[in-house]
Formats: sequence, structure tokens, C-alpha cells
Amino acid sequence: MALEEKREKRPPVTPMMIEEEAALRNGSRGLPPGPWAEAAGPRPRTTERHIAVHKRLVLGFAVSILALLAVTMIAVLLSVRFEECGAAADGSPRAGGNGSISGAARQPPSTGQLPGRSEEETRGGEAAEEKKEEDEEEWQRRRELPPWTRPRLPRHLRPLHYNLMLTIFMENFTFSGEVNVQLEVRNASRYIVLHAHRMHIEAVRVAEDKLAGGVRVARSFLYPQTQVFVVVLNRSLEVQRSYNLKILFNALIENELLGFFRSSYVLHGERRFLGVTQFSPTHARKAFPCFDEPIYKATFKISIRHQATYLSLSNMPVETSVFDEDGWVTDHFSQTPLMSTYYLAWAVCNFTYRETVTKSGVVVRLYARPDAIRRGSGDYALNITRRLIEFYEDYFKVPYSLPKLDLLAVPKHPYAAMENWGLSVFVEQRILLDPSISSISYLLDVTMVIVHELCHQWFGDLVTPVWWEDVWLKEGFAHYFEFIGTDYLYPGWNMGAALIRMLANFMGHSVFQMGLQDYLTIHKYGNAARNDLWNTLSKALKRVGKSVNIQEVMDQWTLQMGYPVITILGNQTADNVIVISQERFVYDSDTKPKDPALGDNSYLWQIPLTIAVGNTSHISSEAIIWVSNKSEHHRIPDLEEASWLLGNINQTGYFRVNYDIRNWRLLINQLTRNHEVISVSNRAGLIDDSFNLARAGYLPQNIPLEIIRYLSEEKDFLPWHAASRALYPLDKLLDRTENYNIFNEYILRQVASMYLKLGWPTNNLNKLLIQASYQHEELRREVIMLACSFGNKHCHQQAATLISDWISSNRNRIPLNVRDIVYCTGVSLMDEDVWEFIWMKFHSTTAVSEKKILLEALTCSDDRNLLNRLLNLSLNSEVVLDQDAIDVIIHVARNPHGRDLAWKFFREKWKILNARYGEALFMNSKLISGVTEFLNTEEELRELKNFIKTYEGGAATSFSRAVETVEANVRWQRLYKEELFQWLRKSLTH
Repeated sequence: MALEEKREKRPPVTPMMIEEEAALRNGSRGLPPGPWAEAAGPRPRTTERHIAVHKRLVLGFAVSILALLAVTMIAVLLSVRFEECGAAADGSPRAGGNGSISGAARQPPSTGQLPGRSEEETRGGEAAEEKKEEDEEEWQRRRELPPWTRPRLPRHLRPLHYNLMLTIFMENFTFSGEVNVQLEVRNASRYIVLHAHRMHIEAVRVAEDKLAGGVRVARSFLYPQTQVFVVVLNRSLEVQRSYNLKILFNALIENELLGFFRSSYVLHGERRFLGVTQFSPTHARKAFPCFDEPIYKATFKISIRHQATYLSLSNMPVETSVFDEDGWVTDHFSQTPLMSTYYLAWAVCNFTYRETVTKSGVVVRLYARPDAIRRGSGDYALNITRRLIEFYEDYFKVPYSLPKLDLLAVPKHPYAAMENWGLSVFVEQRILLDPSISSISYLLDVTMVIVHELCHQWFGDLVTPVWWEDVWLKEGFAHYFEFIGTDYLYPGWNMGAALIRMLANFMGHSVFQMGLQDYLTIHKYGNAARNDLWNTLSKALKRVGKSVNIQEVMDQWTLQMGYPVITILGNQTADNVIVISQERFVYDSDTKPKDPALGDNSYLWQIPLTIAVGNTSHISSEAIIWVSNKSEHHRIPDLEEASWLLGNINQTGYFRVNYDIRNWRLLINQLTRNHEVISVSNRAGLIDDSFNLARAGYLPQNIPLEIIRYLSEEKDFLPWHAASRALYPLDKLLDRTENYNIFNEYILRQVASMYLKLGWPTNNLNKLLIQASYQHEELRREVIMLACSFGNKHCHQQAATLISDWISSNRNRIPLNVRDIVYCTGVSLMDEDVWEFIWMKFHSTTAVSEKKILLEALTCSDDRNLLNRLLNLSLNSEVVLDQDAIDVIIHVARNPHGRDLAWKFFREKWKILNARYGEALFMNSKLISGVTEFLNTEEELRELKNFIKTYEGGAATSFSRAVETVEANVRWQRLYKEELFQWLRKSLTH
């Protein structure tokens, strides 16, 4: 899943949230399934209508019965293979033939016929609707919801194996399929309920296994509200018996981003198309009827028939390929292990590949556009994938479980990547890397995405969450291993805290590793919930003589919203005694909820607080204090008058730390006099915590600005990176204020000396990443970015000179690691001709890393006409890829000259944007957040609330979060803006 947004802690996804979104997206009234939804539906026909039927129809009815009996006898004699079910897209039965496989395989379904209905079908549909309503009334009399109206599938059936045969028609972007599902019956029932959405069902048959005969289908229908297909049988399926469900279907290869969708690229002036899947979290149901919940693991045998000019890929290797004389080929793939539907995958494309093999014999291939493969753009990703598989196999002591892993680079995808088992799909920008023009930061970004997705081959694919509320398990581990895996490839590249890192730290890394090995071994090829992990880790601790209830500790971290802030206060009345308190960290104190049932103990965590005491030349070894109450007193030895306290040593804890003002002053003094007494991680942590605490109102606004004064002597990357990240949102809160130049001047003073020391890079760096220099180069890049962003004159002149040289010579001599900074600065400072030049280069380049930064540079213009032009062009998929359009809108919103333009554009084009991205919840959430996160006036808050009242579509949760963010921004402006400017004026005059 998309990497950047996954790092942010979000409330757990519940089945109701998924259902609400689904209902709204599917054009329903947004009512939850159940009595309310049914009350809004059509009422049953009255009995008076039937009484009034003319008597002569009785004779006709009798004749019809006799004719039906005759037809039935003939059908039995001819061994008719299928029961007619044929629900059309709206749930009505189809009239007509029984849809033989051979016909479906060779004839592409007409795209026009999918939603169409004949007059006979309409009459049949009315009859089926009456039957369905009778069924629903029967369930209501039993005071139960019908199984097809519930948010989760009923548990009376379990799929054991799918045999899925697909025929792909790339010429008209349709596909047809036959799925055979082997079912195990747990509880007797007349109903088979499974997922199917936005497809046409042609025929269905249910048969007992082992040739025991068919089970008659009374009727079947699609129920769009819950995206299920319902098969009603004449008799109940028997417990502990096995049955086969066979369904014929066809659907469109959609021009969107979910299910089985199409994408394209241009090669030698010719547009070429491909089809690829994205099933997570709930979109396999758009590609074939299935039990589309992660708990329903089964084996899959897939066959794909396609034109021979294409190749097909799936989770497993091709077993055999059968070529037809008519230019078609059928690829039969090996059977998968037990797996969930959401990471099943296939693709049909005409890509080429390069290949490598791990020490254990796993074949790794990278598939991409032929020109990208020829240039070697996939070589870096291919090589580190081989190394990372070997690393994970050694770390987990569990072999990679499939014979191959394909990496597929596609032009269009809703996420950075998707960890489909054996066929991981990446958007091109997150895996292809041209060594001649890619920066170090781009290389590291690609690295972390690959590290993250490969971890999912174990956490997610091999062991799968039971339900989406535990999806954080796989994402949390993948995020943690981003840094473990990257550090393995590039030692010393150590960043940020994570919840799993805190867990590993207080358990001890070797014990934690042993626990993970046990967890994967016990649950491989199965599902696991968070308690399964906690219990396994507790047992690992017990084996080394420690008794900690991991579940008790971690439930507080995973089941509560957000994370805590620890406040450490020196006790003025007792020597060596401190007061430690905890509360939930929020940016807007007005939104702090209190749980009446828990009183003062609402939002309470068990926190492993590491703490150390330091002075001007020395810091003590760390001690650990478990903080489990709202407020606690603790005695700290050797706490002298001039000593300072430091909490969360090396930033291993997933919380923020605040201190009394006296301790902050001592820490600031230490940083100024000898910052190296405090570790690099903690220097970065102090910067990050102080800015965020001040923004939330826990700390005076001047404290973080005083802390960064020491940066002129800071030679490590991490503290500068923390400062850059922390200054960014503050800059956006201030960049439209009349006194912005005061803030701007203060930041420039802190950056100036280091900017002069480091200078600009040359363009003759080794094109390969040099272990000894990459942190230095990233530090230089961070300082140049700050200097140019805040208006350093030399930085602006250098950028303008480099751009002018490129334009005049048509040779790009701009150093790779700062190209994005130079492009953006040049576009913002120079005239429209530079914008047009960058626009031309964006269209002509085929290197994805270069294309990305050129497009982002276009959003840096100060010219509002150009920004409006770019916003309108972003909706043209032929010009800007769908996923890139979101980045264009968000980057314009980050530009103070374009923020109001992007906000207006978003509201005016909401219906188009929601239609394009609405079902891709992550993309919609990213768009809403990106456009609104820096709105900060009362007027903009009113506009947001008014828009929410009138808009149509889903994303209620994302809009609710947006309101909270903007309210916090407005509150900060009202309470703290003037305090900040007063301190800045005073500081600049001294």
C-alpha cells in the first residue's frame, strides 16, 4: 500500500467504515444494510392484484406448466450443464442460452450489452425482485437480517480451492471468465453468498463433489448494497459435505485504478495498453466472484487466455502454455499455496524483463516497458531485491515461500506499490531508477519502498491479518523493516521512531527476533490477529526469564487513538524527585475527548520511558521507567542543580517528551556549548518534539526556534532533516501573513553559515551511491533546500544560472542531487519562458524520476494563470497520469500563490475527482488532506464546513479529519501567531 501515508497513525479501520464507504460509492442512499435500507426499497405487491387476474389466464397457466415439464424432461435427457441464473448487473435474471465456455472464450463480450436488459429480462427481473422481497420478509419475521444484507459474509461456507479461467480481450477492454469454487459446508443453508461487483453473471451451477449430482438453483441475484452475489437453492447444503460452485461471468477492464484495470504507455510513438489488478482491500470481487475477506484463505489455479502478442503474469510461474492457430495462447499457472483474495494478482502486458536468482534459488524478475529495461532502469531494484530476500530469509529463519518473485513496474497505480504474493506491483516512479539522472534521495526512496513491500511477503502474504482492524500488524512491521532493511543495505542510515521499534527495544532485539521467527513459523499460510502476535512474543520473553504481558501493554497502543506525550517536571520540594505525567497528544486542545466511563484514566498507556541525566560534558547510562498512571513521582539519583534530564533515549519510544522550562533551557544551553554530548537521534528528537509541542500549545513558541540556533555547528544529517520537516508546516501557517518576512529572515540567519561551509555539489560524483558520502550529500541537499526555500540570494542566483545554462546549451549540467530544488526555484523566480521550457522537458523525457520532479517544479510558479492552467491540464489523463494529478493539485495547494486556487479547483471539480478516486480510499484521503491541511483562516474553515454540507460522495472520515486540522490551524493563528512574531522581532534586533 502507499508508503508515505501509511506512516501516519490512523484510527483502526472497522467493517462499518468499509461498508459505509462501499454503500456511498455504489450510488446507494448511504443507508447501512438492514431494516433502514429495506424500508427505503420497493414494497411487495399486494394480494389484490393477484385476485383480479382474469380467469382465462388460469387455462394458459396450466398449458404453460405442461410445456415447462416437457422442456425440463428434454433438458435432462440432453444433460444441460448449467442452471439459468443469470443475474444482470442490476440483479435481474437473464433469458437466453446457458453461456457455454467455448463461446465465451472466443467471442469478446460487447461492452454495450453488459448493462442492457431486454423486455423479457425486465419482466423476469420483476418476478425475481418479488421473490427476493419475499425472502427478506421471511428473515424479518425471524427477526434476523438476511445474510446478503450484512457487512460480513455468513460463516456457513468456506472456500477450499478456486479454479479460475480468464479470457482477456485487450482490443475492447473486456474479459470473460469461469470460476469453479470448491466449498466446504460448516452449517446447513439454502443460500450461497459471496462477493461479486460490477460484473455480468451469465450462468451458475452447484453440484455435490465426487459426481454426486447437481443441486437445483431456485434463483440468484446480485445485491449491490453489500457487493454480493446470492444463490438460492431448492434445498439446504449438508454439513461436512463438499460442493462445487461454477459461475460464468464477464466484465470490463476498467479505465480506473482498482479491480482489474487498464493502463497505457507510449513506445516509438505508438500507444500500448496493459491490464493489471489491484485487489486490496476489497476489489477482487470486481474481477471474479469470490469470498473477498482475508480470513477466507484458499488455493488458486489460474489460467489466462490472451492474444499471443501479450504475455501474462500471475502469483505463480507458468506451468504450461497452449498456443492456438488463431493467434491466442492460454497460460496455465501453478497452484498457489493457501492465500487470501486481496493479494491474488495477474497482469497482461507486452513488457520485457531482466532476471536474477537468490542463493536459495528464488527467481527474481523485473518487468517493465521495453525501453526502461533496455536502459537498465530496473537493475538497481532487481539487485537489492535479491539481497533483501536473502536478508529476510536469514532474519526470519523462514524461507521465501514461492519459487519466484516478479516485480512489475506499471505507469498507473493507486499506491506506491502493492505486495501481491509472487507478483509485486509498483508504480514506475517507485521502482525504476536511471543511475545517470537519479538523485541520492530518489534512490533511498526507491530503496525504502522495496524494503517495505518485500517485508509483506512474510507479514501480510505468508501470515495474513484476520480482518482489516489488524491491518496495522503487517503495515507496522513493514514500516519498522523499512529502516532495518535500509540499514542492512546502507549501514548508518538510521531514522525515525515506530511503535514496533519501541516494542523491539524494551523486549531486547534478539528476543524480539526470536519471537517473530516463532510467530511466522506457527501461523504461516494462515491468518493471525494481534493477540496471536502478543502471545508469541510473551512466550519468547518467558523463555529468557522475563515475565511481561505484551498484550496488556500493546493493546493500549493499538486500540486507542493517537499516542501520548510524556511531561517530566522537576519537583521543587524534594531532592532528586521528578513528576512524570502522560496525556494524549493532540494539536487542538479543544478536540480532546474525555471518556465518561473511564473518567480521569481515559487515554492511558503503559509507557517504557528511557531516561538519562547529563551535564556539560557527560551523559549517564539510560534507565527505564514504566509509566502507567496519569501522574507519578520518581526518584532520580545524581540529579544535581546544573544537570538536565533527557527522555526517550535514541528516540526508541513512540511518544513525545516535554519538560519544564528550566530543563528546556538547560538542554538548549547544552546544544549550544557541546551538542555532541547528546546523541544524533536525540538531537533530532528534541527538534521534532519541540516544534510539534509548540504548535500544539504545550510549549512557548520561542523554545523550538531557540533550539535550532545551534544548527550552525551541526554536521549530521538527521538533526537538519528534523529541522527541515518541522519548519515546513510552520512556514505554511505563516507564508500568507503580512509579517512573514520576519520569520523568513530568522530562518535564513540559522542556515547561512552552514550553507557557506557546504557549498554546492559538483556534477562529477560517482553515479553509484558511495557509502562514505551519501549522508554528507543529503546534508548538503537539505541545507540548500532551506536556503533556496527561504530566499537566500546566492542560492537563488545559483539556481537561476544553472537553469539559464541548461536552456542556452540544451545540456543539463545541474547536479543530480539538487535538480528538483533548482527546477522549482528557477520556475518560481524566472519568467514564463522557463515554465514552458520545463513543461516541454516534462513531455519529452522518458525517465520516470526526471518526469516526476519536472512536473512538481511546474507547481512552483508565482504566476496564478500558469497555476490555473496546470490545474486544468491535470484532469487530462493523456497529459498527466491519474495518480500524478493528485500530486499536482496538492503541490499547487502548498504554494502560497496557489493555495486558494487549488482549494477552489478542488470544490468545483469535486464530482469529477470523486468519480475518479472515490473508491481508492487512500487516494481520496490523500487528496482531501493535501488540499486542506494548510488552510488556516476563519473564512477557509467556513468554506470547508459549507462544502461538506453540500457535497455528494463518500470520504466522511477524511473530511472530518480535515475539519479538525483546519480548526487547529485557525486556533494556532488566533492564540500563538502574534506571540511568535513578537519574539522574532525582539530576537532579530539583538
